[in-house]
Amino acid sequence: MPEPELEPDMSTTYLTHATLVLPDRVLHDSAMLIADGQIAAIEPASAPADAEVINLRGHTVMPGLIDVHCDAIEKEAEPRANVLFPLDFAVAQVDRRNAAAGITTPYHALSFASNQFGVRNNETAATLVRTVAAYRAHSLVDNRIHCRYEVTDNAAVPVLEMLMAEGVVDLLSVMDHSPGQGQFKTLDAYLSYMMGNHGMSREEAADAAAKKSAELAGATERVNRLVSKAHELGIPTASHDDDSPQRIAAMHALGVRMSEFPINVETAQAASAHALPTILGAPNVLRGKSQSGSMRAIDAIHAGVGHILCSDYQPSTLIAAAFAASRLADLPLDRALALVTSNPADACLLDDRGRLAPGKRADVIAVGSVAGQPLVTHTWSAGRLVFAAGYPMVQPAAPRAAEMRAVA
Repeated sequence: MPEPELEPDMSTTYLTHATLVLPDRVLHDSAMLIADGQIAAIEPASAPADAEVINLRGHTVMPGLIDVHCDAIEKEAEPRANVLFPLDFAVAQVDRRNAAAGITTPYHALSFASNQFGVRNNETAATLVRTVAAYRAHSLVDNRIHCRYEVTDNAAVPVLEMLMAEGVVDLLSVMDHSPGQGQFKTLDAYLSYMMGNHGMSREEAADAAAKKSAELAGATERVNRLVSKAHELGIPTASHDDDSPQRIAAMHALGVRMSEFPINVETAQAASAHALPTILGAPNVLRGKSQSGSMRAIDAIHAGVGHILCSDYQPSTLIAAAFAASRLADLPLDRALALVTSNPADACLLDDRGRLAPGKRADVIAVGSVAGQPLVTHTWSAGRLVFAAGYPMVQPAAPRAAEMRAVA
């Protein structure tokens, strides 16, 4: 079983002269009180005598970011193909990266697929899940686990059932990476990915493709089994790389709660019609395109069918993409930041965070503009200051004009 989390900070902190982003409005030159690990008050009359006062003039203060899908932990554990670092070292480093990125609730996405190399196999992934759980008592942020089940893998089913029973799984998604659909629309796309990302030869990649296609038999039954177990334990669920309204309908019928990386706008619209929040990649927003040729995330957001941004593989992109979305999709700042705060909180059933409101967990970040970029300068996790950067010049955070050019 995982070790208990660190207790929240019982001290009192008064943030003043900041721009506060509330769920439905933005307050300028405002103040907020943090006490006993919670948000105690918005615009209190004065600072308590025992409070630490922090002047955040020029900063935007908002809830800590909630990242429902990031596999950066895999690169910390395996920075090059088949080069594995000690897993406890990798967990400690990714924890620090998230604190600096303002991500106070990261869901580390780990793939379960027995015919893959390196960290993306059942044994290593399960060990990494338990390593994250064991480190929680020492974490800077609230590290959580997103287990990704490859539907072609029969051997992963009992492994995932055991991890869910241990209480170390916080989100379960199902994915089909067989060639010819989803992310890999052609066999060549699959082979190129496996050779580039996993260091396989063309022959090894072709062999993996053949095995994956052959192992599709029984996938529906396996998915039903795992999703039912997740529902029984109250674990939120998602589907991955949905590529058609028909796929959305099938996932909805299973009771899946979210749609990750829908391939096109029609699929995102179908997910929205079924009340399934869509999860899109922050790197897609910053780059202005998908790495696999799927739809632009900003188009889905602009159309009102993009609900959540995740960092996917790069934690630092999350805050930048949220500010970019505000300008590119013509969203008020509070609605743009909901993509990375309240919307993922709601989808993952986290009612104690994701909003600046009295009584909520004091997961809070301050963001300033540094050389025109929105950068996190302070991160509080359950009231504890876990990251601070003393940039010599900070201006009010705002989307950059360069971001508009990048996605035009």
